[in-house]
Amino acid sequence: MAGFLSRWRRHLVVFLAVLGPGFITAMVDNDSGGILTYSQAGARWGYLPLWTLAPITLALIVSQEMCSRMGAVSGKGLSDLIREEFGLRITFVIMALLVLANMTNIMAEFAGVAVSLDIFGVSRYISVPIAALAVWFLAVMGSYEKVEKVFLFACSIFAVYIAAGILVKPDWGQAMINSVKPKLIFDGGYITMLIAMVGTTIAPWMQFYQQAAVVEKGITAKEYRESRIEVVVGCILTSVIAFFIIVACAGAYRDNPTDIESARQAAQALKPFGPYAFLLFSAGLLNASLFAACILPLSTAYSVCEGLGFESGISKKWKEAPIFYWLYTILIAGSALLVIMPGFDMVKNILLSQVLNGMLLPFILIFMILLVNRQGIMKEWVNSRFYNVVAWATVVIVIGMTVALMGITIRNPQ
Repeated sequence: MAGFLSRWRRHLVVFLAVLGPGFITAMVDNDSGGILTYSQAGARWGYLPLWTLAPITLALIVSQEMCSRMGAVSGKGLSDLIREEFGLRITFVIMALLVLANMTNIMAEFAGVAVSLDIFGVSRYISVPIAALAVWFLAVMGSYEKVEKVFLFACSIFAVYIAAGILVKPDWGQAMINSVKPKLIFDGGYITMLIAMVGTTIAPWMQFYQQAAVVEKGITAKEYRESRIEVVVGCILTSVIAFFIIVACAGAYRDNPTDIESARQAAQALKPFGPYAFLLFSAGLLNASLFAACILPLSTAYSVCEGLGFESGISKKWKEAPIFYWLYTILIAGSALLVIMPGFDMVKNILLSQVLNGMLLPFILIFMILLVNRQGIMKEWVNSRFYNVVAWATVVIVIGMTVALMGITIRNPQ
């Protein structure tokens, strides 16, 4: 008994020591784009999309675990490995596509800040610049350990969506049925929504940030078992939050399914169910937007600098990693500036960012699968057959949905 308690205590200590990269990466999935995507899914399609969460969660766990394992075993980031194994030319193309997709994602986060505070009468011309400065200051002036603590605290605030979903008093029976009963509708809007759900839950930037964060935290193969547990727990909790967002909006729009125009509309639909449901949803959106606005520019800067051979990391000083910090600064300033420009369509940009994620994801996953199966890199830590089946199935399904969407769009351009 004493030996069991000693082993359990040791595993707990190691788990707490490695806690951070996997949990944070998974939870930041529920950013402003994710919240609007899940809100749109629930408001328009009710409980119908809930069945997608189970396979999406499995694919998320597999993809994030592969990155965590590659980072721990190789001690290198994903873009660094792509450059070493496939060459600089391919790496440059991937980084260019990633920057394009992530730029729309970062704009989506600042749009989320603007929308969440606009609910309370705060102009985006005030909220967005202040948020941009706060995000920039946190990473530039802090160490990895301090920044990680702030991120872990932000993760806990996502519990407000569970409370909001319960306050709406949805049809739990119907929600449970649709959670296990798949239904595919050959409709452009429905397929676009499915691609967006995959894109917002398993975003390409996550793979790069997850692996880079594992490397910067110094997690090795020796602590890998505890790191794997952290990844799995984070992925499951992410889908739990997504479930309650869909359920809350499905319950709010149960009598009048509609395409919502903004996250503000989604929040205001909860007002009839009490002020707390409305306030919790709005507070969650602000937290999610700020949280992701910190992570996404960091992820992009990490990925580009690693891929192109520049120094990176918030534990380094500005003069030690100038390209990293300048890229981080430009991404934040440029995205914030575009969001406050007149005529900027926040909702369309947010949804577009998630669809772009879904379309780029298969290409990132292909490189990940090839890398994680190379014994020269992973030794005995290569993928199992089960992991390969799930990963390749995700690639095929997402490509299939993208092709189907293109076909529907061509046939029905209006």
